[in-house]
Amino acid sequence: MDYTLEIENTPDTVPGGTSVLLLHPSTGETDRIDTDFLKTDTDSFLVVSTRTTAREVTQKLEYYDVDESRAVILDTLSIERGYSRRSSDNVHYVAAPDDVDGIVRQVERFLETNDGKVRVSFDSVTELAYYAGERAALETVERLVNLLEAHDAIGLFHLSEEVHDDEIVEQFRALFDGIVDLDEAGNVTTAF
Repeated sequence: MDYTLEIENTPDTVPGGTSVLLLHPSTGETDRIDTDFLKTDTDSFLVVSTRTTAREVTQKLEYYDVDESRAVILDTLSIERGYSRRSSDNVHYVAAPDDVDGIVRQVERFLETNDGKVRVSFDSVTELAYYAGERAALETVERLVNLLEAHDAIGLFHLSEEVHDDEIVEQFRALFDGIVDLDEAGNVTTAF
């Protein structure tokens, strides 16, 4: 199964199982790329958020006119921060952003229960590394990339390259089929 990509300078389509790394500066405006990725050629999608709460993710989807009826959100922050939360069919929680096994379980459950063209956005790997450590983040991303491949889904993973050593960035890059590089000025270069 092929998926359409609406990200500038990328191939028109990519096969199921493709994982894409979005490299960006720490101040980069990634929402446009992320929402373009989610709203195109998609039956259902999961946003794994280690950076913002489910409420903030919902606001972003509304602002960029993404069909929320297709959305499932995994909020990793609200429980740890003591925010009120309401579980629903479309919003799930894990105890903390460093609960890597809980995150992987929730992604696997989503992939197993949704058919058709399925996408996952992970925002952000940098925040996961901040909470769980870079080694755990690398292992978690590798597990998720393998799940996407096994379920013929595609994923977009956010990584702020300024925060990590070059060696760590290269280790992350090696896990992915495609790289989307967003610079400070908002220019996009890619390698697939």
